Amino acid sequence: MNRLSAHIGYLFTELPLLERVEAAASAGFTAIEHPSPWEIPVTEMRSRLAATGLSFTQLSAAAGDAGKGEKGLAAIPGREADFREGLNRALDYAVTLDCPFVHPMAGVPGNADVAAAAETYHRNLSYAVERTAGTSVKILIEAISEVAVPGYFLSTLDHASRILDIFGPGNVSLLVDTFHARANGVDLAQWIGVNAHRIGHVHIADHPGRHEPGTGTIDFEALLDALCEQTYEGAIGFEYVPSKTTIDSATFLLRWKHVIGAKQQQMRQDRRLA
Repeated sequence: MNRLSAHIGYLFTELPLLERVEAAASAGFTAIEHPSPWEIPVTEMRSRLAATGLSFTQLSAAAGDAGKGEKGLAAIPGREADFREGLNRALDYAVTLDCPFVHPMAGVPGNADVAAAAETYHRNLSYAVERTAGTSVKILIEAISEVAVPGYFLSTLDHASRILDIFGPGNVSLLVDTFHARANGVDLAQWIGVNAHRIGHVHIADHPGRHEPGTGTIDFEALLDALCEQTYEGAIGFEYVPSKTTIDSATFLLRWKHVIGAKQQQMRQDRRLA
């Protein structure tokens, strides 16, 4: 939880992509993430991370052509070759950066047969798990709500959990997003109490609006309590749309660092006294 990760696809967009790395470090983040960082050669990205002391926490795989509105290829029948090419590219990038997760996005099957989409998704995830075996990289899957992406194949935490259980938490983990969970009516703090073992990465955005914490109705204090109680050790990524400049929107960050540190210290004391 000490890895507070700036999603530089959402944050610091007033700057060129390469400059966002230094901007994230200067703002107090300790890590970064981006779904498709390909315009930055991996050797350059590694150099920038080393210079700033940041880590890279997760990236997407086989996201498809954003210009055509594609949101992933993993559940799209007929695109298996494209999926494998994208997965391999992402895995090579992640290994070079010591990035722990790649996220094969499921996509929007559209008019494809539901059973065919499910079979394709299972087959592509099987390939992804096989390719990451023996590496330090593991697979993330994310439930993306219908509110954000209508028709997305994997839209609920229940569905994502069932998929995870097929492959096992040692191979596949959940990327849990506060905005998508609330959009689906899920009390995420309560859900974490039962499902913490499934979580590999957390995304933060308030609801409604998908802006920075404090602009909506989500109780982030309860969320942090739940993560601490379950000794969550993964990163917390901030994937929100700033309601103002990124720097102005991130004034919450110092308080979050203090709160997380205090909660972790209290948990350690409680365990020693138990």
